[in-house]
Amino acid sequence: MNEKNRRNPAGGEKVLRIKYIRALEKFTTRTIALLKKEDFDLASFKEKVTQNFQAVKDTKEVRLDSGYMQKLKAYVDHIIESLDSHSESYEKERAFLLKEANLLHKEKNRSNYKKEKHKKAKFDDGY
Repeated sequence: MNEKNRRNPAGGEKVLRIKYIRALEKFTTRTIALLKKEDFDLASFKEKVTQNFQAVKDTKEVRLDSGYMQKLKAYVDHIIESLDSHSESYEKERAFLLKEANLLHKEKNRSNYKKEKHKKAKFDDGY
């Protein structure tokens, strides 16, 4: 066993964390795309969501620390929960899941869009 393998064995915590996060994000993006379809069909939606969720179940679950990651996991849990107990038309659940998806997207991009306060006060052209 060489030095590199001793320090970072295959399947290390970091690798498992990345795999789990990627599986969660891939599942949510696919599910959101299905929810946004114009010709939404509940039966095919259920089938595809359970099929896509299999990849999440196959990856080892790890502890998630950041607020966005915890909300992502909660969103995935809510999607699966809504498949079991839902109204007949699923429209209410669909609207709620799309709203939550938008809030999740805002949470992910929150650090990118910080408003700079007092922009005018910082500007000094030297005159």
